[in-house]
Amino acid sequence: MRMHPLLTMTLQRLGFGLLTLFAITLLIFFAIELLPGDLAQEVLGQSATPETVAAFRERLGLDQPPVQRYLAWLGGIAQGDLGTSLANGREIAGLLGARLGNTLFLAAYAAAIAVPLALVLGLLAALYRGSWFDRTVNVATLSSISFPEYFVAYILMLLLSVKWGLFPSIADIGPDAGLGTMLYRTFLPALTLVLVVTAHMMRMTRAAIINLLAQPYIEMARLKGASPMRVILRHALPNALAPIINVVALNLAYLVTGVVIVEVVFVYPGLGQLMVDSVTTRDIPLVQACCLVFAGIYILLNLCADLLAIATNPRLMSRR
Repeated sequence: MRMHPLLTMTLQRLGFGLLTLFAITLLIFFAIELLPGDLAQEVLGQSATPETVAAFRERLGLDQPPVQRYLAWLGGIAQGDLGTSLANGREIAGLLGARLGNTLFLAAYAAAIAVPLALVLGLLAALYRGSWFDRTVNVATLSSISFPEYFVAYILMLLLSVKWGLFPSIADIGPDAGLGTMLYRTFLPALTLVLVVTAHMMRMTRAAIINLLAQPYIEMARLKGASPMRVILRHALPNALAPIINVVALNLAYLVTGVVIVEVVFVYPGLGQLMVDSVTTRDIPLVQACCLVFAGIYILLNLCADLLAIATNPRLMSRR
């Protein structure tokens, strides 16, 4: 029995994604292996005796060859065991669970604002191409792309928190905070992410729509008397969905995996902040787990983008 081509492609992409993830585990493990210094000595401090350091190295398996330790780590990942944190002795999976939820909440909050805003601005810029609105939006988006995230974050903090006192400068969400409180306290980091990712999605939407406006079927629709808005929404947009979906998915992946700087600036208790803290304390197993989670999410969202682009435009399947 022959499988549907889309299902076959999905399985192929999953296979490629697993191979990519396997390659990333190699990079993560052996890149950390190249870090200078002795992990056991760094964790125990300079006052530790050689016997204590040797016992600690044996407990962590640091006295074994790197390949053997990598295989043990990979085997634990396959069984769902990410290891134990060196800083507090807790299971890493439990530490990642709460922090990942916070990061996904912040990413979803930013995406709920950025995606509709970018699509609307991109469509309007394409509709009124060459107008003052188009030029203003392009200048604003280019400016937001040019500024680094921490600069945007500190400017927003200065204006909206320090000077005007509208929002808190630290995104401190307690365990019992309601949805409204969380939305209010995380508005500044969400707005920072919105300003960073909206520009990319808006410019791709505008470029994809403008690229189709010279096609013969668009000219035919215009000759039939269709309004410019109808031409864009009913004729151009459906055929421009593939590149738009790709850029939206890539920016969603960035919202999840690229929030490290934003979380650190606003002291937001997410996965990025956890990774920075674990680097500071030399909690290597936790650093490895955070990198692996970020890589897995990025690969998964790219896979979804690929499949959604093909589903909206089946002609792409013949090119792959």
